[in-house]
Amino acid sequence: MPAPIAPTYTPYDGSSKPFTIGLLQLEPERWIEPDGDLAEQVLLKRNLVAEHGELVLRAEAGTQEAQQEVLDLLIDYLPQYHPENYRLVGNDMRIAGLDPDIADQEMMPLHRAGLLVQDDLVIMRKGENGWRIAAAFLAFPSSWRLSEKFGLSMDEVHAPVPGFEGGSRNAGLINRMFDNLSADRIVVRWNWSVNWSHALYHPDAKSAEEKRGVSADKAFIRVERQTLRKLPVSGDILFTIRIYLDPVSAILAQPNAVELAASMAEQLEAMSDVEVTYKGLTEKRVELVGLLRRTEPVKTLAE
Repeated sequence: MPAPIAPTYTPYDGSSKPFTIGLLQLEPERWIEPDGDLAEQVLLKRNLVAEHGELVLRAEAGTQEAQQEVLDLLIDYLPQYHPENYRLVGNDMRIAGLDPDIADQEMMPLHRAGLLVQDDLVIMRKGENGWRIAAAFLAFPSSWRLSEKFGLSMDEVHAPVPGFEGGSRNAGLINRMFDNLSADRIVVRWNWSVNWSHALYHPDAKSAEEKRGVSADKAFIRVERQTLRKLPVSGDILFTIRIYLDPVSAILAQPNAVELAASMAEQLEAMSDVEVTYKGLTEKRVELVGLLRRTEPVKTLAE
């Protein structure tokens, strides 16, 4: 039997604590990271736009040039750093068997850009009330809706997040980080949560009743890889979000499962009641921690 696929990123190993900012410098060649799910996820994004429209793709008037800047940036970057997945042929970008028309004037530039990558793309613009969401292709939200956050400032977007309320230290750090980000830097951070189904499009948290029907060993750890970079022409900031869904059962079958499980359990136990409620784990934290605490070392054939 083949070994379970190893998770791409494991921020729950203690390297990225929940409810912290945790920004790291990112080398340009690691900005966008396509993998074997590229074609499948691009097709899913295409279908989600067709089905949900402005619920996943929306832009303010006056953002057309910034959107085009994002598209141009990706058209230049992807074939250069990922020639195994991308090849530019005239007005077509060949992507793992897909042929998106990057010059289609019927589609807004951010739409075309979003269909090149697995990441969601959000353009942040500074105004009187700070940095706000001015345009977004958000196909794979993690328990939030674009219709509710669009046009809001960072303080307003993060208001429900424990420790990130307006006036808090973290809120101030985010605003200063946005203000000071230079066009020659890319930064990355990770976030993780628990899902109870394998759903990339996840605008709503599952109800308590739905969660009761899913055992902890059937849960998924939802990892968000988030990057930020300033667009040199518009001065806007491009926020990218890449989602990885890893089954808990696969994580606990890894050679370092004991360490991963212990770290994840410690972080879940350390969360305050407010943080647990925000993460949607009120009904399931005890069961999930119990599963993680029972994890034992994986036996090798030699043993």
